[in-house]
Amino acid sequence: MTDLLTEIQDLSRRFSEEIGSLKDPNLVLKVKADYLGKKGYLSALLSRLPQLSVEDRPVIGKEANILKRRIEEECRSLLEGLKEKRLTQQADSESVDVTLPGVWNRLGCLHPVRQVMAEAEEIFVSMGFQVHEGPEIETDYYNFEALNIPADHPAREMQDTFYIKDRKSELLRTHTSPVQIHVMKKTKPPIQMIAPGVVYRRDSDVSHTPMFHQIEGLLVDEGIRFSDLKGTLTLFVHQFFDPKVRVRFRPSYFPFTEPSAEVDIGCVVCRGKGCRVCKQSGWLEVMGCGMVAPAVFEQVGYDPEKLTGYAFGMGLERLAMLKFGINDIRLFFENDMRFLSQF
Repeated sequence: MTDLLTEIQDLSRRFSEEIGSLKDPNLVLKVKADYLGKKGYLSALLSRLPQLSVEDRPVIGKEANILKRRIEEECRSLLEGLKEKRLTQQADSESVDVTLPGVWNRLGCLHPVRQVMAEAEEIFVSMGFQVHEGPEIETDYYNFEALNIPADHPAREMQDTFYIKDRKSELLRTHTSPVQIHVMKKTKPPIQMIAPGVVYRRDSDVSHTPMFHQIEGLLVDEGIRFSDLKGTLTLFVHQFFDPKVRVRFRPSYFPFTEPSAEVDIGCVVCRGKGCRVCKQSGWLEVMGCGMVAPAVFEQVGYDPEKLTGYAFGMGLERLAMLKFGINDIRLFFENDMRFLSQF
């Protein structure tokens, strides 16, 4: 019996030495299993109880149970302490100092061209125009022929078109005027519409890009006059730029309008005094317009003896450059956040 009591005391001392320096919960569980597991030290000792006398068994059993309870209690206490310490450290590392200034996410905004498009649409819609869209891949008929631009017409050279490979009759539209043909073929007058969208031409420099945006308008009814066109576009310019901006109409030529004109506004940079932007003229060209040519009406089945109408078109990048004072059209497509964040 004396030998077993000594072994129990030795196990108690060894356990205290092993458990005292542990900081890993997994190691604590391992030590507990070494002493209390089925093949543990204490279990091996208790397996020898049947060899003792009836009088000695209760004494050894009592001491063994005392050690067992001690091991269970100290392991449980140590595991709880380690868990609480870990949670405290985690809370400290993840804590938020509410006195620190907040971190603001940068908010996006509409691209300046989209802003201009939305503003132009809003102005024309307030006048009664309806917004229509059409395909960006068009046929030669809708893009040219129906607009009085036959195959041998010199105006085609002005467009410098992107044709679809292996499909010579299809192309990337060079203007949004084809949308007007689509609408006229499906709709009976009166028609009052605008067609904003992307167009494509083979051109690239500080004032031209291969892809850009246009907004074109059309009004068809009985008794429409050039004075109606002048009034509409003058009102648009005054609402878009400034009521004090001067507007003038210069005779010009477009194959789908007759007569045709270009619209100039007083230079928004120098206020008409003359500068590099307006080439010392005091004027800036902003759009083309005119009365719809009878040949266009005949293409869509309208009677040019009964109906008249006007059409106009403008580049949105040019309007944005004038409105925001931008001197290079390529800035709109370079995705430079230093530039875009200004809008």
